[in-house]
Order: sequence, then structure tokens, then C-alpha cells
Amino acid sequence: MTVQVMKTKAEAALSEHFADVADKLPGGAAARRARAEAIGQFAAQGLPHRRIEQWKYTDLRTLLKEAYRPQADGRASEDAIVRASGRALPGIEADVTVFVDGVLARGKADGGKLEVSSVAAELSKGREMLTPDLPDTVDAGARSVLALNTAFVTDGAVVRIPDRAVIERPLHLLFFATGAEPRAIATRNIVHVGKGAELVLIEQHAGDAGTARQENAVTELTLGEGARVIHVKCLEAGAGSAHFGNLIVRIGAGASYRPFQMTIGSGLVRNQIVATFAGEGGTFDFGVAFLIGGHAHADTTLLVDHAVPGCTSRELVKGVLGGAARGIFQGKVVVRPGAQKSDGKQMAQALMLSPDAEFDSKPELEIHADDVICGHGSTAAEIDGDLLFYCRTRGIPLAEARAMLVESFIGEVIEKVAHEGVRQALAGRARAWLAASQAEDAADKG
Repeated sequence: MTVQVMKTKAEAALSEHFADVADKLPGGAAARRARAEAIGQFAAQGLPHRRIEQWKYTDLRTLLKEAYRPQADGRASEDAIVRASGRALPGIEADVTVFVDGVLARGKADGGKLEVSSVAAELSKGREMLTPDLPDTVDAGARSVLALNTAFVTDGAVVRIPDRAVIERPLHLLFFATGAEPRAIATRNIVHVGKGAELVLIEQHAGDAGTARQENAVTELTLGEGARVIHVKCLEAGAGSAHFGNLIVRIGAGASYRPFQMTIGSGLVRNQIVATFAGEGGTFDFGVAFLIGGHAHADTTLLVDHAVPGCTSRELVKGVLGGAARGIFQGKVVVRPGAQKSDGKQMAQALMLSPDAEFDSKPELEIHADDVICGHGSTAAEIDGDLLFYCRTRGIPLAEARAMLVESFIGEVIEKVAHEGVRQALAGRARAWLAASQAEDAADKG
């Protein structure tokens, strides 16, 4: 007897939405075949759920109550482009490419040192790029979310950095959502960094105040031998919004990859990172900061695959949780047979500003070699009362003392961002969130 799993309202709506917009999505016959195959894969698997180990904390069959209608076409107004540009991280001399509601609106590149085009433009030329080359470490739930991205993707950046090119200015990809109507947006970035090349990549996701969006964002990143990449993702997720991010990265021999992700707000967020060492001597140095309140749900799930010998991975995760927010970190380091001299360490820490907040941490090590150095740790605590008392005895008001301690806590991970301008901009974002959070607390008590 075959047991048929009933589809949720959101799952059924996603298939219906695809039928409505399939003819409006960019690309030719090859793209249409890839999209049809992807939506079929999703229909067979459904949304990720708690019976998939990697999704036990973020059960989308339960959390995603409805599926917003997708953004399939349209052109941004000049006013929308101006609003989007005004939300870019400040104080950074960067080349900014703006996407509004999932469509390229304005772009700029650094001379002839790099090539930036759009996914929609590449698809219009008949190029096949909708089927990602997924490592076997990507779980079934993530494959389902990736299939949705393939089915609905409208645009994104295709970036090619030639060998030994040093890109002096950061490349800033800004994704901005507008409008009062809830909508779904699917974007994909494909980035190839050549041998010995250097790049600072900023990926920012934001929207108009009150704009509810469901965003499915994928970035595929390949680092050639000896490449050096700093990759910062800044995400602002308001109440009623959901963001599902997938980062798939391959790190070449001797390459250095330093990603950093900051999540701010009160929405539903799942950021999943799968990093594979494809050559010996690579380094992966990952920082995560999340500052969340209200009924936010922020899940960072990471898998680092030491597939070859002599590679180093570091992860530092820090979260500040207020209200009834829930923060999650799942970090797994896999050391393959023969991957001797692997060095992997991770630490996750949470600062709880409310008794109703929750932090779930699940560090894992899977080691199949004997000459390795690997370790992990995790802590969660309230603000230290003794430190607060010390500040108060020095005449510092309570609210200011709390702010100082929170800023010091989150500042440690922000310091991992190697680019000074980006680091200062992120610190400013953190301070602004903290000030708004304190104002909300004061209003509630008043």
C-alpha cells in the first residue's frame, strides 16, 4: 500500500504559482526544461520538515503557512531604484549593482578587471546555468529549496574574475524588495574567482518598511587556486518576511575564503552554507552575527567538507536574542578519509536579552582521519550582572551599560570582517538595531 503525504497549503500554492508564471520567466527551451524538472522535483519532495535531521529546528511544512505570489516580470521605477540605493551599506567606496524585486535595475563594474552580467541576460542567450553542480553533502531538504529557486529564479549576478586580477573596490550586490503586496522573489548569483585573484563581495538584502517578502536566494561561488575572497552578506528580515539562503562554495588549493553573515530583524530566516575544500592548503574563516527580536526565527546551518588534506576552517557565531526570538546554529565539520592535517574549530555563543528567547546549538564533528585538530564549543547566557553592577558604580546609566556590553559581545565577531569600511558599516547596523530594541523595550514598559 502506498502512503500519500498530504500537501500543505503552501506546497500546493507553489505548484499553482509556477503554472501561472512559467511562461513569463526568462530563458529559452533549455531553461524551461530545467524549471519544469525542478518544480517536479519539489512536488515529489515537498517542503523540508523536522524528519529531515538538518531541518528539525526549522520545519517549513509548519512554519510556512502560505506561499506568496512570485515576482515574474516588471521593471523598477526610478523612485524604487533611488530608495534601494539609499539602503546600501554606508561609507563604502564600492561598485553597486542593484536588483529591485528580483530584476536587475542598475549595475556598475570595476573597469575591465571583472565581468558582471545578469542571469536573465545569460539565459536569454541560451546559456544553461539553472542546474547547480551540487556536492553530495547537500541534504534532501536543501535540495528541495534549491529546486524552488531553479523553478522561479528571475535574475541575479554572474560575476567572472580573471586570473590574478585584484579588484580594488568591493562589488556590492544589493537586492531590494518594494510594494505593499506580499510577494515571492527568487534570485541566484554565480561567481567565479580566477587563480590568484582577489575580491571583496558584499551581498545585501533589504526592503521597504512593511514589505512582506519570501526570498529564495542562492549564491554559487568558486575560488580558483590561491584566490582570496571576503564575502559579506547583510540581511534585514522584517516581521512577516522569510528568507531562505543557500551558499555553495568550492575552495581551490591555497585559496582563502572569509565569509561573514549578519542577520537583523524579526522574520523567518534559514541560511545554509556548504563549503568544500577542493584543493590542499585552503582556508575558511566564517563569522556569523544575528541580532533578532520579536518572534524571529533565524537558523544558520553550516557544513564544511575537508575533502583533501591540509586545510583549515574556523567558525565563530554570536547571536543577540530579544523578545520571543529563536536562534539556531547547526555546524558540522566533516574530515574525509585521507584528509590528514585538517584543522577545524567552531564556537557558537548567544546573549539572551529576554527570558522568552531560545537558542539551539548543534555542533558536530565527523572525522575519518587520525592526524587532525578539531574542536567545538557553545554557550548561552544572560548579560553578566556583575559587569552591569561594575558599570553602574562608575556612574553609567543602566540602559547605556547594557548597550555597551551587548555591543562589546557582538563586536568580537564583527571584527572578523577584514575590510575596514564594511566592518564599520556593519557595526553601525548593529548599534542601530540595539537602539531600536531599547526604544521598543522602553515603550513596552511605559
